[in-house]
Amino acid sequence: MPLLPTLSTFFIVLSAILIAIGWRLIVTNKPQAHRKAMIAASISALIFFIIYMSRTIFIGNTSFGGPDDIKIYYTIFLIFHIILATVGAVFGVVTLTLAFKRNLIKHRKIGPVTSIIWFCTAVTGVMVYLLLYVIYEGGKTTSMLKAIFGF
Repeated sequence: MPLLPTLSTFFIVLSAILIAIGWRLIVTNKPQAHRKAMIAASISALIFFIIYMSRTIFIGNTSFGGPDDIKIYYTIFLIFHIILATVGAVFGVVTLTLAFKRNLIKHRKIGPVTSIIWFCTAVTGVMVYLLLYVIYEGGKTTSMLKAIFGF
């Protein structure tokens, strides 16, 4: 298994686990512990992003190496994951900003939505990882657009 994709996937899964823990902590009325768990989740997500972007910039992205007849389904799934991750990241920044500004009324409204989006992002991210590196052997390492669209 390739080191950087495995490491980045670990950190995104860790962030989702920490968000679940944070959600449980706030439900059980432990706001300080909730805050710590959510900050740790954010740091984990940031570490994922740094590893992912560094790999993308300096090494490139891995294209799909599986059968050609399912490549279109993988590509659609990958695009869905990318959109979901982008939306999740924006929601995450907004949710954190609301929390740090102590705008807890809005934070309480958007926080659960952000968490659900992030869980879905983590699950789809793990699926992309499995399809690229575990279920099938990864294709060529190339630019992001070539890896996604094949041109």
